Amino acid sequence: MNQYELPSPEKKPEYVKSNFDHIAKAYDRFNDWNSFFLHRSWKNWVVKEALKESSDPKNAVDLCCGTGDITERLARVKSIESVTGIDFSENMLSYAKSKLILADRVKLEVGDAMNLKSLKNDSIDIVTMGFGLRNVSDLKKCLLEIKRVLKPGGVFVNLDVGRVRPKFLKYFADFYFFRIVPIFGYLLYGSKHEMFDYLPHSAKSYPDQENLKKILEELGFHSVRFTNFVFGNAVGHVAKK
Repeated sequence: MNQYELPSPEKKPEYVKSNFDHIAKAYDRFNDWNSFFLHRSWKNWVVKEALKESSDPKNAVDLCCGTGDITERLARVKSIESVTGIDFSENMLSYAKSKLILADRVKLEVGDAMNLKSLKNDSIDIVTMGFGLRNVSDLKKCLLEIKRVLKPGGVFVNLDVGRVRPKFLKYFADFYFFRIVPIFGYLLYGSKHEMFDYLPHSAKSYPDQENLKKILEELGFHSVRFTNFVFGNAVGHVAKK
């Protein structure tokens, strides 16, 4: 493991925003390479689970939408009348635009996942996040904002990193995650960039799958469950308001 140090909580928002702006051009290919293209099926799972747990959803919000992978998948669901992708990196959103037919039912917004000021209380059927929750500086504040905007019975589906299960695989997973994954980023970006070190290291301060389930329940979500992908390297959580 290299000596990279995570930014402080106070500096994290601007650090993440600025550096995601820098690496936006390489981000999609980076996800393909480091997950061996598996992230695409995981994101399909996010939308499938959201629809399964919802009753005739009419709107959906994809937080920390990045380049719009999950936003675009939600936009394919014809029964959903309104899809909004929110991210605070304008460069990432510019790449999302190329994937989306920006009709009236689909929009992209620059915004903060911890302060969803454009969304009213109890107004959203589905909220999704893909590999974004660990990038916020206050996880509980973000989750409470999601809970605030969800309608009663609304569903939150989160996809992010987890902890490898069984534990004997941890050494191999850590070697890949901390040593190999950044190299993919350097190659795709064309030079070394610290964001490709940040992305794996950000998992160190992020709760494991069991603890995130517990946090969601403590904040008032119910019917919380999770699914491990690739021995828990990635995890999808489903929670209802």
